[in-house]
Amino acid sequence: MPESITLTARTGKAMKLARGQQVRVVNTHGMQVVDTWAFAADDMSEFMSMEHARVHMGRVNPVVGSVLLTNRRRPILTLVEDSSGGVHDTLLAACDVHRYRMLGAETYHRNCTDNLREALGELGLSPTETPSPLNLFQNSAIKPDGELVIEPPVARPGSHVTLRLEMDAIIVFSACPQDMAPTNGADMMPKDAELLIL
Repeated sequence: MPESITLTARTGKAMKLARGQQVRVVNTHGMQVVDTWAFAADDMSEFMSMEHARVHMGRVNPVVGSVLLTNRRRPILTLVEDSSGGVHDTLLAACDVHRYRMLGAETYHRNCTDNLREALGELGLSPTETPSPLNLFQNSAIKPDGELVIEPPVARPGSHVTLRLEMDAIIVFSACPQDMAPTNGADMMPKDAELLIL
């Protein structure tokens, strides 16, 4: 039986998985963005890199069969299944306290950058940096004139993606806390997601 883990809204979760294992990210309520990172288990200075992955994939958004590379150009994750509508983002940095301050937050706001640190901290680990994440379910697009827009996700309730590990890795997920822009839907309400270890 798959192991089920609730990814609580506004929080993160880190786990160590072995090469060949798969993890399914279920958009339980729909429209929830899940920031995703992966680090080589034996050396966290090697991590999934969107810059390197885009060149390897030859596209901006991953599709089923896309192989995501590390900053040393080694495969770390493969997208093996996607029932979410196939709209994901590889361009945007993880939200942080500075982003929310720019949006008008006057006090501390939970964010994916801190979720990454906290989740790794539960494993006794610390990131060497905050790489740009694979933003599962995030609907960002570049218009013909070059404008970057963020629109509500297309992922419906219960839709999912499945990722296969291509090396032993520490994988981290964050249920994005964004509630000041329509990143997580027009209601701007972060929601739980589910992680299934297959």
